Amino acid sequence: MILITGGAGFIGSVLVRQLNEAGRDDIIVVDNLASSEKWRNLVKARYADYLHRDRLHELMQIGRLPWRLEAVVHLGACSSTTERDADFLMHNNFHYSRDLCRIALDAGARVINASSAATYGDGSLGFSDAPELTPRLRPLNMYGYSKQLFDLWLLREELDTTVASLRFFNVYGPNEYHKGDMQSVVAKAFRQIGESGRLCLFRSDRAGLADGEQQRDFVYVKDCAALMCWLLQRPDIGGILNVGTGQARSFNDLAHAVFKAMQRPCRIEYVEMPAALHGKYQHYTCADMTRLRGTDCPVGFTSLEDGVQDYVCNHLMQDDPWL
Repeated sequence: MILITGGAGFIGSVLVRQLNEAGRDDIIVVDNLASSEKWRNLVKARYADYLHRDRLHELMQIGRLPWRLEAVVHLGACSSTTERDADFLMHNNFHYSRDLCRIALDAGARVINASSAATYGDGSLGFSDAPELTPRLRPLNMYGYSKQLFDLWLLREELDTTVASLRFFNVYGPNEYHKGDMQSVVAKAFRQIGESGRLCLFRSDRAGLADGEQQRDFVYVKDCAALMCWLLQRPDIGGILNVGTGQARSFNDLAHAVFKAMQRPCRIEYVEMPAALHGKYQHYTCADMTRLRGTDCPVGFTSLEDGVQDYVCNHLMQDDPWL
């Protein structure tokens, strides 16, 4: 059995579908569907059982899980970078992750965890996933800090050779429709262009940086899932690993790609950045992919233009957009 927390969510549901394509449906999906639209992400998926997040937590209190688990992929966490309840994030993103990891390892299961590029803070120390850099990182928000705490725990317990903790950069793609304001800029751009024919981007608040030239490492969700499928077959590969393309692209680049995929003329309007983001905004991210490229990983990463084209044309513009 493969247990996937957050299995009805964005990255998790795409992973379930790719495992299905590889012939695997011995999957336990753990999530909290509540009244959200996340259930739609599971309609086309095949899996053995669904478990509410709280029920998994109850089972964890017993000290063991009632399945013979081959692997645990822990993607279930609060992903909101604006969440202000630090105690909630400490419990949900750190303690819960740590305890699940320990129980899974005790059961002999492979563990893959979702970390985040938010751990890098303002990027002033670079974006290397080398272990020695992790203790020096200073995240800009509590979400990033909660993810860093797990990575620090892995290093302290010397589990980084066993567990793969993946620092996802700016992921976009199908099955994020339920995420509301936390959807990718690609999804928001598609909706805004469809409604108004134009796209609003933040003005630059940094001297010498032109409007819309803030840069991110945008990575396609299908590539993230393909990487995790490979890592499930390679328990010998562990550590804190960046997951990105290794190339920084501007929001202007992204805008042009979306307009092109939609076959619309490019109309960009620059607006002031909200005061709440000042001092907490990453102007540049770019995954250092040296460590992953040093393995025999066969997964390639889709260019921004090709990823946006696939997402817009084969998902966002379809009547049934779910993967």
